[in-house]
Amino acid sequence: MPFGLKVAIINRAFRKKLDEKASTMGLTSVQLRVLGSVSRLEEAGVAEIHQNDLERVEHVTHPAMTKHLQRLESKGLISCVPSSQDRRYKRILCTEQSKGIHHMILAQDEEVLAELCKNFTAEQKEMLVQLADRLIENIEAE
Repeated sequence: MPFGLKVAIINRAFRKKLDEKASTMGLTSVQLRVLGSVSRLEEAGVAEIHQNDLERVEHVTHPAMTKHLQRLESKGLISCVPSSQDRRYKRILCTEQSKGIHHMILAQDEEVLAELCKNFTAEQKEMLVQLADRLIENIEAE
């Protein structure tokens, strides 16, 4: 089986399990991931989070991110307000309802990884995570 197909199968299985968890909140896994990025960046002390920051983090296009943010805002999970630093941008903030949600998302992600790696040793699971990190480093270096 070609490696690309293996990655696609793993991605679909992972996303399906995350979608099941996200659906309990009325979200898709992608929307939940974007919301998690906003929450994580806020907790890290980023002064202002803008759409272009999220596009870089999530590796998505401007139109796709616009749709995600509009849906999250309509659900009351984020607010978009004028930037105090640059009027061309909107500052993206978690609402009280979603502050700190990235902690829950990390736990869900860990649950799904544990399910998919149920027959792995701890060392094999750690090696998989390390190799994935290296692949991402290579992708981001391009």
